[in-house]
Amino acid sequence: MREQSPRQQGPRPSRRNLLLGGAAIAAGGLAAACTSNTDDGDSGTNPQAGTLAGDNDKAGKQVTIGFSAPAADHGWIAAIAKNAEEQAKKYSDVTFKPVEPTNDINQQISAVESLISAKVDVLVILPNDGEQLNQVGRKAMDAGVPVVNLDRVFPDHLSYRTWVGGDNYGMGVSAGHYIGKKLKDKGVADPVIVEIQGIATLPLTQDRSKGFADALKSYGFDVTAKQDAKFTVESGNQVASNLLQAHKKIDAIWNHDDDQGVGVLAAIKQSGRDEFFMVGGAGSANAMREIKAGGVLEATVTYSPTMAASAIKLGRLIAQGKGMADLVELQVPQSITLASETITKDNVDRYMPLGFES
Repeated sequence: MREQSPRQQGPRPSRRNLLLGGAAIAAGGLAAACTSNTDDGDSGTNPQAGTLAGDNDKAGKQVTIGFSAPAADHGWIAAIAKNAEEQAKKYSDVTFKPVEPTNDINQQISAVESLISAKVDVLVILPNDGEQLNQVGRKAMDAGVPVVNLDRVFPDHLSYRTWVGGDNYGMGVSAGHYIGKKLKDKGVADPVIVEIQGIATLPLTQDRSKGFADALKSYGFDVTAKQDAKFTVESGNQVASNLLQAHKKIDAIWNHDDDQGVGVLAAIKQSGRDEFFMVGGAGSANAMREIKAGGVLEATVTYSPTMAASAIKLGRLIAQGKGMADLVELQVPQSITLASETITKDNVDRYMPLGFES
């Protein structure tokens, strides 16, 4: 995998003005949370917010949604495209216009420019790199095409109408609380806690690690060792093998990414070690199956690609001049940070429909 994260840094929670309920909302909750202010698709000037839940799913003004994302060389990215397309199909008033996915910055810029020239009503863009595609996002906005910036954020707020994405710091916090509480409840005084990162140099990874460390500190614990695994199955396998050899006793492992976690789990099974428990990251279907079956993987913390479905929902509302009637305001918010939820054996059946295949 190239030196580009499958998920780049989104805005930190402290910079964001709305927190919603994560994967559960992303997959289905916006159908209820995004309720119509107007039934006729006008510009959202109707002051009577809070109409019946589900009204926004009724057919309204016909809109064309352009979509651009990186190539599906990672399970999470593949699920992004799938979620976007499947969500668009649910609306008779939406024409979904995707462009060829690519990992080439210049090709993605050209593809987005073609959507601007085609005069789509709204653009949903998951850029390969937010900074490098910032200019084309601004070009769309200047041309009157609102942009829903998905996950990897454009640095210029004038380059997007709405940002929606996950909470990297929150992933670390969720994982840290699960591990910290369990170890505290077991009475472990000086635990060996191992962290397997994605790509250590990326801001998103640093945010995840900081959230993890901050949460562990509240229990009086620290990370014993950490190493990055590059978001690949192969590296996950190698890094996990190295860490298992280096530490004869481990109490807990947090692996940042369920895709690389396929390799991590393979190394663990090959070692025959089971004295520890593990928490994953992102919420893949195979991780959920492992959790349900029982074993060292006890939980995973979400960074769900269902955010792409939410981006399509939000893009449609923006293009139709609608807002989210569960809010007092009459327009879609400027930013939405999805919470990172913890999936365990107790709730895995509820989350299984949201899982993506690694």
